[in-house]
Amino acid sequence: MAASDQLLVVIDPVARRTDGESVRIAKDVLSAGAATKVCLPEGPEEFARALIRRGARRPVVIGDDGALLRAVSLLHRRRELAACALSFVPVGGALSLSRSLGVPIGTVAAARAVLDGAERRLDLLVDDSDGVVLGALRIPSLPSRPSAPVPVGVPGEEAGARPWLRTCQSLVRTIASRPSRLASAPATGPSRLRIEVDGVCVVDLDQPVETVSVTPGGSGTGAEIEVRAASVGAGSSPLRLLGHKVTVSGADFRYGADSVVSGPVRTRTWTVRESAWGLTLPATP
Repeated sequence: MAASDQLLVVIDPVARRTDGESVRIAKDVLSAGAATKVCLPEGPEEFARALIRRGARRPVVIGDDGALLRAVSLLHRRRELAACALSFVPVGGALSLSRSLGVPIGTVAAARAVLDGAERRLDLLVDDSDGVVLGALRIPSLPSRPSAPVPVGVPGEEAGARPWLRTCQSLVRTIASRPSRLASAPATGPSRLRIEVDGVCVVDLDQPVETVSVTPGGSGTGAEIEVRAASVGAGSSPLRLLGHKVTVSGADFRYGADSVVSGPVRTRTWTVRESAWGLTLPATP
């Protein structure tokens, strides 16, 4: 048996704790179909070490979306994605990314796809801090900020009893009469962002934005960008573009990528790397 037909099965510790039965089933299916070496890392460092020392074996990760993202991020930082096709068996609670990539969610079906499937090259979004996005990137509106609690006065029945208590009450009333900075802060509202696609400004700071989403495309088309302006009605169509480089800048903003929230940042650029990574998926008829 060639070394490339041998599997290195890396089982994320979270998957072992949350669904040990599915992990056992996946391990049995893989072991019955190929020569496997199983690694049981106890934490992120051991998880990374197992992948780094994979040799010529084909790596198979068993875990949730977070485990898949950690594996791709590690191989990207080591510049090893081009020569390494990942296989993945989703086990855990967060599996929306896996589903969107075409990985079977059923444990047996996913393990069979590892054995009988084919490598598919997928696009990747890489930002200017060397972070990666496998699925969808979203920039939401500014979150609402809670108003400050209104101070409550001390019961009046104690007021005549002690002079120091009257002083405290007076101070409390003075503070309560002042407008709260938090209360005066704007609630949920649109973001003021400048959005550039391939060096061309498509939305500037004078146009409030409700949401921005960027998704890696395929077949050399670049990323799919959707911008929904705040001024258009609910029935209006958002702005949709294709591009290979997206820069967002403006006031501090947070963004969600593969269900992970990052930020706040004032500017971030994402670049499409076409066919940057390989994932074993069910073979198409």
